[in-house]
Amino acid sequence: MIIGDAIGTLRDFVYVLYLVYLICIIAYIITSWIPLPYNVTLNRIQRFLYDIVDPYLRLFRRFIPSLRLGGMGLDLSPIVAIIVLTIGYRLIDAGLAAI
Repeated sequence: MIIGDAIGTLRDFVYVLYLVYLICIIAYIITSWIPLPYNVTLNRIQRFLYDIVDPYLRLFRRFIPSLRLGGMGLDLSPIVAIIVLTIGYRLIDAGLAAI
């Protein structure tokens, strides 16, 4: 009973961690597309997102080249990073559910 409750709590924690990181990746993508006006608060938020998300995305940028379309680069690494993050979450969740 206690172990099942602890595993349920751990599953909930992993789910929230997955959602928060997924939201950070999506917010990072949006802020990189939209030119934001200079504001100290917005700059700090953008810098925080960069510090949190960019090391993870760099893992995929080493292997996935950006596409060149009409002089603009299209970075596909966030899409692959989200897919890998989701697969990792589902594997961990399935492993915890099997316990």
